[in-house]
Amino acid sequence: MSTDPAPFDPTLPYTLAGSVSLRPEPFGALVYDYTTRRLSFLKTPQLVTVVRALAEHPDAHSALTAAEVPAADHPRYLYALSGLCASGTIHLRAAS
Repeated sequence: MSTDPAPFDPTLPYTLAGSVSLRPEPFGALVYDYTTRRLSFLKTPQLVTVVRALAEHPDAHSALTAAEVPAADHPRYLYALSGLCASGTIHLRAAS
C-alpha cells in the first residue's frame, strides 16, 4: 500500500491543511506547518488569495476564477497548487 498523497486534481475541492498557518507578507505569505515544522513561501499575493479561496469553492478551477487569475495564468497556478498538495500544505476537502 502506497503512502504517497493522491495526485492533485483541480476538479476536486481542496482546503488549507489544519496544521498550516499563513502569515501575509508583501511578496505573498510565509507558510508554516506546525506538524512538520516546515517553513515555505507563497510567492505572490494572488496565490495567497487562491489558497484561501479553495475552502469556499467546489474545485480549484473555481477558486482561480474567484481570485481573478487570468485564464492564461491558470496552468502556472495549477502547477503551484499541485506542489502545495504534494507538500501537504493543501489537501482534499471532505465532502459536505
